[in-house]
Amino acid sequence: MKAIIVDDERLARNELKRLLENFPKINIVGEAPNADEAIQLIDELHPDLLFLDIQMPGKTGFDLLAELDGNVPEVIFTTAYDEYAIKAFEFNALDYLLKPIELHRLSEAIQKVEEEFERQKQISDTAKEGASVLSENDQVFVKDGEKCWFVRLGNVRLFESMGNYVRLYFDDQKPLVLKSLNALEERLDPKVFFRANRKHIINLKYIQKIEPWFSGGLQVTLRESGDKIEISRRQAIRFKELLSL
Repeated sequence: MKAIIVDDERLARNELKRLLENFPKINIVGEAPNADEAIQLIDELHPDLLFLDIQMPGKTGFDLLAELDGNVPEVIFTTAYDEYAIKAFEFNALDYLLKPIELHRLSEAIQKVEEEFERQKQISDTAKEGASVLSENDQVFVKDGEKCWFVRLGNVRLFESMGNYVRLYFDDQKPLVLKSLNALEERLDPKVFFRANRKHIINLKYIQKIEPWFSGGLQVTLRESGDKIEISRRQAIRFKELLSL
């Protein structure tokens, strides 16, 4: 598994690398002292795992994750502060290690990583056996609790990541399905459904209004619901390339 260490303290990075020598399955392919350099490394190296500090000069570890689009690496937070634990798990972190990091806690975290990668591999293998790209005209069965729907995909205006679930928005309904947004994206027609940011996939045919937004991004308003969704700076470039003449 390819990993990147992100921490503004060089000694902390070196100590973590020393501890990780005990885990040959983890291959450290890069390290960064701040969020901006880390984002560049992630774009270049496509790591499977981040060891991520939270408090850093400039952008925090949370800011870094908020700027990532598409396939976000698994995350193990490494920090000297325990007050961020709840927020860390809102970002679906696999673990939260307090500094100074102890070998037995690092071992527990690595075990979680291996279990998660095995789970994802099994899901991916199962999906590949019978998966095909779904068009906007396909009908899909959706079940949330005791309620069921048979909905045409073209009627779904928005998909929103909610941890290990995805919320579908169609008509006045908002059911949750047990599936990751990344897995769902692989099965949706990219000509109709666009990955706007880390949390959202939008149905392009529901876009009513497009406005310039912060840092080179865009904000779209969806018809019927009036939902406003931000298209991140990097995805805005893809959006313009996809839809321009």
